[in-house]
Amino acid sequence: MSPLSDPAGRLIPAGGGLLWRPGPDGGAREVAVVHRPKYDDWSLPKGKADAGEHVLTTAAREVREETGLGVVTGRRSLRTDYPIAEGTKRVDYWVMRAVGGVFAPNDEVDELRWLPPSDAAALCTHEHDRYVVADLQRADLPLMPTLALVRHGRAGDRSAWDGPDDLRPLDRRGRAQAARLAEVLPEFGPVELLSAPPVRCRETVEPLAERMGLDIGSVPEMGEEGFGDDPAAGLALMAHLLEPRATPGVTVVCSQGGAIPSVLMSLGVRLEGRVFPPCAKGSVWVLGGRPGAMSADYYRNFDPDPDGS
Repeated sequence: MSPLSDPAGRLIPAGGGLLWRPGPDGGAREVAVVHRPKYDDWSLPKGKADAGEHVLTTAAREVREETGLGVVTGRRSLRTDYPIAEGTKRVDYWVMRAVGGVFAPNDEVDELRWLPPSDAAALCTHEHDRYVVADLQRADLPLMPTLALVRHGRAGDRSAWDGPDDLRPLDRRGRAQAARLAEVLPEFGPVELLSAPPVRCRETVEPLAERMGLDIGSVPEMGEEGFGDDPAAGLALMAHLLEPRATPGVTVVCSQGGAIPSVLMSLGVRLEGRVFPPCAKGSVWVLGGRPGAMSADYYRNFDPDPDGS
C-alpha cells in the first residue's frame, strides 16, 4: 500500500538544500554538511514543510534556519524518500549557492563543515544523502539558472472584455497567482524584471517588483505580437539572458502563451509525452545553460504541496 493510501504511513513532504560555495581562492566547489545532535548524524540541511508552504520555500527556509547562511536557489536536484515514525518522508532538494552569513550552532545543528564533494559524501551518514551530493558533480547541467520565464496570470475571458486586448487586466485568480509568485521567486535572487507590453503581463510581476525594489523593463519582442513579427529578436534576447553570470541570480521575464512554447522548443526543452512544452497561466520555467546542456525546471504553480498534510 502506498503512503498516500495508508493513513498510518502518510507522506511527509520536506525540502532541503545541496548547499555549495567556491573553494578557497575560487577553487573547486565545497559542499556544506551539517551535524544534527538529536540524531547524531551528518546530513544535508533540510526540514518538513509548514502548512500552506511550497516545498521550494521550505527548502530555502530550512537551509537558512539550520546554517544561518544566505542562499540563492538554483536548479532542482534529487528527490529522496525514506521511512520515519510518522510515515514516509519525501525530501525535494535544490542546488543552492551560499551568499553570505555566518554559521552559529543552534538547537538543530551544532556543527557545519565545508568539504570537497567526495569528502562530503564520505561523511554523510545516510546513503540517500550521498546520491544528492553526487548530483553536484554533473557536468551536463549548470548549477545556477539565469532566466525565469513566467506566463502571465489568469485574466478572465477575452470574449468578455470590450477594450483592446493588451489592456485586459488580471482577474481575481490572476492577482492571487501574482502574489504567490512574489512569495517564491525571490528565492532565485531576481536581479532584473522584464515584461511584455500587455497589462496582464506587467501586473503579474508588479508584486514581485514591489517586494524586490526593482523596476520593470519592457520587452516588446516577447509579447505575442512582437514575437510573431520578429521571432529572431525574441530568441536573441533569450539567448543573451541565458549567458552565464558572475554572481547568482535570474532575470525574470513575463511573457505570453503565444511566445513561451516557441522559445522553449528553440532551446530544445521538452517534457516526455508532450508535443509542446507546457505553459499554464501563472507558471514559471527556470532556465540555465545552453541547448544541449540546459537545466529547465517547470513550476506549474507554487501552491502548497498537494500531497502534504
